[in-house]
Amino acid sequence: MFGNYLIGLREGLEASLVVCILIAYLVKTGRRDALVPIWAGIGVAVALALGFGCALTFGSQELTFEAQEALGGSLSIVAVGLVTWMVFWMRRTARHLKAELHGKLDAALQMGTAALVATAFLAVGREGLETALFVWASVRASSDGSHAPLIGVILGLLSAVALGWLFYKGTVRINLAKFFTWTGAMLVVVAAGVLAYGVHDLQEARFLGGLSDKAFDISATIPPDSWYGTLLKGVFNFQPDPTVLQVVVWLLYLVPTLAFFFAPTRSTPRKATPERATVPEQG
Repeated sequence: MFGNYLIGLREGLEASLVVCILIAYLVKTGRRDALVPIWAGIGVAVALALGFGCALTFGSQELTFEAQEALGGSLSIVAVGLVTWMVFWMRRTARHLKAELHGKLDAALQMGTAALVATAFLAVGREGLETALFVWASVRASSDGSHAPLIGVILGLLSAVALGWLFYKGTVRINLAKFFTWTGAMLVVVAAGVLAYGVHDLQEARFLGGLSDKAFDISATIPPDSWYGTLLKGVFNFQPDPTVLQVVVWLLYLVPTLAFFFAPTRSTPRKATPERATVPEQG
């Protein structure tokens, strides 16, 4: 459940920050008349993300078992690729996100209502679609027949919305660089588990071989239905009897990705101190 909570929190907070920056900038510059199209674009983006999630959930139920496993495994790999790109992108651009959004919003204000709707839709829609896909893949990987994974995601999203509101009001300030670094690293660990589960799906769909080649089996030591087995599965998508291919893919993804993620980046001269989670003051 914690892993899914982390996904909802991390992904939801990115979208919340985008919304806060857009709204606060319009309020500060006295363009409250542009708030309606901005909220319209945000609403369409949220609806699209929810529709996409529902299509993944209910559409796959009509497929055969092997088709479901093939679809689930393929989309899990796509989701891991997207979330990995997003984690690295946010680590690189978090401190410049505000200026980038301000520039796009200024251009949209000059072009009219449709451009404002499109700007908000594109800014939030990308986050929404990525979140829907990765949440679907992660919930599918960590689901044990209960509603705990989905509850974790919902709690994470609600926490993100609450934090976004507090950021907008100036009540809470955190170091964005550190927040996105450590949550990004934890998300990479979660993504490694989703990737391994996706490989297992493809093996069950007979798209990949080696389903009977177990790397180890510690089910007797860590029963999947025990509280600690459930905890490990919920946090890390841990499987007590993975195949050799799952373990190899897990290691080949996790080790280099974390190494690149924590590798020092080129420092560039900047006039300001590292950005914290703030939004423009309301006018």
